[in-house]
Amino acid sequence: MHRVCYPTAIGLLEIQGTDEGILSVLFLEEGATATENAKEATVPDCLIACRQQLDEYFRGTRRDFNVKLNPQGTQFQKQVWRKLPDIPFGQTASYKDIAEAVGNSKAVRAVGGANSQNPISIIVPCHRVIGSNGKLTGYAGGLWRKEWLLAHEQKVLTSPAECPR
Repeated sequence: MHRVCYPTAIGLLEIQGTDEGILSVLFLEEGATATENAKEATVPDCLIACRQQLDEYFRGTRRDFNVKLNPQGTQFQKQVWRKLPDIPFGQTASYKDIAEAVGNSKAVRAVGGANSQNPISIIVPCHRVIGSNGKLTGYAGGLWRKEWLLAHEQKVLTSPAECPR
């Protein structure tokens, strides 16, 4: 497994993966510092591409990601995580919406649990899932980051320059 760090305006992200794909993109705890990234020649292409695409996202020039993903989880979790990228950039969906999308409208709490275990922040946009009442609810990276990410996407959508994909 390989690891690279990427500093963002809202904290340090740690990207982990193998040649098979990205395993995780997670915010490190406050106060954590980046260790020296491995030499580019030893880092799988998918990690280099992931870091580049995250950089484009934070600069406001990327709305969709196309890196190879390899998240580890239960079948149900993976089913939920596959639905999250269907939420359009800058928009939100409720836990109930996701439960219906996976074919079980009664699985709202289970969807919440799967959402909270999403190992691939931002790329698998669990920050776009909100409560049925329209309120922001938990985010493993911190509710303030969820709010920032949603505001960032709105800002990108309303900026005069067209954002390439």
